[in-house]
Amino acid sequence: MMAKVPRNDEFLELYKLHAEFADRVSQRREGANRLYAGLLTGLIVAVSAVLKLVPSSEPVNVTILLGGILGAALSVSWYIVIRSYRQLNTGKFKALHELEKHLAYPFFTREWELLKKEAGYRSYWKLTIVETILPIIFFITFLSLSIFLFFME
Repeated sequence: MMAKVPRNDEFLELYKLHAEFADRVSQRREGANRLYAGLLTGLIVAVSAVLKLVPSSEPVNVTILLGGILGAALSVSWYIVIRSYRQLNTGKFKALHELEKHLAYPFFTREWELLKKEAGYRSYWKLTIVETILPIIFFITFLSLSIFLFFME
């Protein structure tokens, strides 16, 4: 429920500020995605380098197993971060939609209406849903590698 509606100039500034905060959350989410993608790619490179540099007589399975476990854990963490940002942005946009009820033109509300109409509600995939595919792929890859090596020993 919304509190007392401020004067028009205060209201417009409040709306602009809230829209800016929603955009900042999206920027932080993008930064987190770059961080996790870089960490997981770096982990793959590091494990590959160790396997190439270590003589074949050394226990390379331990390196791969530890890399797999770490990669799976990072993937789960990444997935949780994306979900957290999705929840945060959902709350921010719900508040923006409430604020827009008092504006002459509800920009974000109208944008969603047009998007749903254009793409069809069921065929539109929210970006955060699409974003979760990559951590899931990394998780499955690293977990499969770990399980494979566990049962091979």
